[in-house]
Amino acid sequence: MLERRKNSLSHAKAMRQAPSASEARLWLALRNRQLNGHKFSRQVPIGPFIADFVCRERNLVIEVDGVTHGDPHEMAKDEKRTKFLQSHGYHVHRVWSIEVFDNLNGVLDALVLLVEGKSAL
Repeated sequence: MLERRKNSLSHAKAMRQAPSASEARLWLALRNRQLNGHKFSRQVPIGPFIADFVCRERNLVIEVDGVTHGDPHEMAKDEKRTKFLQSHGYHVHRVWSIEVFDNLNGVLDALVLLVEGKSAL
């Protein structure tokens, strides 16, 4: 169990050091409490999964999905991940990576509504 945790932490660290372009772009907008003072962390191990972004104070996980997530096999994996995270008290909000590039302000507006409790978690 301890070995798996170490592997998960080292994998998360590696993912933080080499984020996808969309994750890097979103992180620039979320880091340092830039979203209405809410703290976000990135590449956070939760059980067997690594969440792209987490706001622990709101139990919110943000997943940035690329084109591969439209594949039925990937969608099934995403559903399994979402159910696991929900069973541990998290709300999962998914955004498409293209949205991060084409409509970052819209993505951030939706996230503000979520973290401020103005949208159902």
